Amino acid sequence: MPNVRWILSASLIMMATQCFAATIDSHTEQQLQELSQKSHVPYSALHKAVEQAQFQPKVLAAINRPYEAKPWYQYQKLFVTQSRIEQGVAFWKKYQPALERAQKQYQVPAQVIVAIIGVETRYGQHKGQYSVLNSLYTLGFHYPKRSRFFSREFASFVRLSQQQNWNYGEIKGSYAGAMGYGQFIPSSYLHYAVDFDHDGHIDLINNPIDAIGSVANYFHQHHWTENAPVAITLNQVTTAMVQKANKKRELPYQWQQFSANEPPKAADIAATTPVNLLDLSTSMSQKEYWITFHNFYVITRYNTSPLYAMAVYQLSQQIKHAYHK
Repeated sequence: MPNVRWILSASLIMMATQCFAATIDSHTEQQLQELSQKSHVPYSALHKAVEQAQFQPKVLAAINRPYEAKPWYQYQKLFVTQSRIEQGVAFWKKYQPALERAQKQYQVPAQVIVAIIGVETRYGQHKGQYSVLNSLYTLGFHYPKRSRFFSREFASFVRLSQQQNWNYGEIKGSYAGAMGYGQFIPSSYLHYAVDFDHDGHIDLINNPIDAIGSVANYFHQHHWTENAPVAITLNQVTTAMVQKANKKRELPYQWQQFSANEPPKAADIAATTPVNLLDLSTSMSQKEYWITFHNFYVITRYNTSPLYAMAVYQLSQQIKHAYHK
């Protein structure tokens, strides 16, 4: 008798590696009509893009197993590594003039810009191999949990492709439709990308100079505060403090609730400064506690995960230290 479990597993694996041509039924037609009205992208352009798209089960599989679901002690090891630090220093040195100009123009530290690009694509080495068209079609029309968000990104991708004169099928990125050095989703590409090398063309996929300026502009537009803290570890944690700890990105507390026993370096922080107390698992049985500030929240505007923001922050500090040695 055949092994039913093996056959089922093999079938699921086969489905996950296959692509299926998009089908435009009456429900999809209605979605496209509504999407066109809300996005102001012509229905004909959206319809044409869907006709060229393919449904990819592997995209659904990928979005349901994000790195951010890992505990901190595993997640940190993926991004805050010696090789990524060394490559970050090399990237900084190679593009030092552009990074200095971005820091001056947008008041965002060079090490944060470098760390973002390092975490996202290892400085442009891994920009993603998924078809952006297929990813956004799959998530926008076959992932009810977030279809509203991704269908809008699908429309933004169509608009962006028209502006950039792209062939839909040629653009590669992440399973979530993010592109280029900094992994901008289409709406962010449209709103925050800048022509930082002044060559008359915005290119975040192949031009690291434009990517540097655009990442800096993104943080600037989300109100990064120059010379303000990002996060600090708490040296002494009381039971009352532990009860306030969480894994959120919002800032529901004030610094004065935690500052009594902290070092002099934090003495110049105003008592009413909004903060959060973030707990991170350093092993299966141990935790460390971090006070996070507005600039930490700004990093989560790039990616909503506090783990992501902490990885970017720690990597940026390590890169800065290594660069100035």
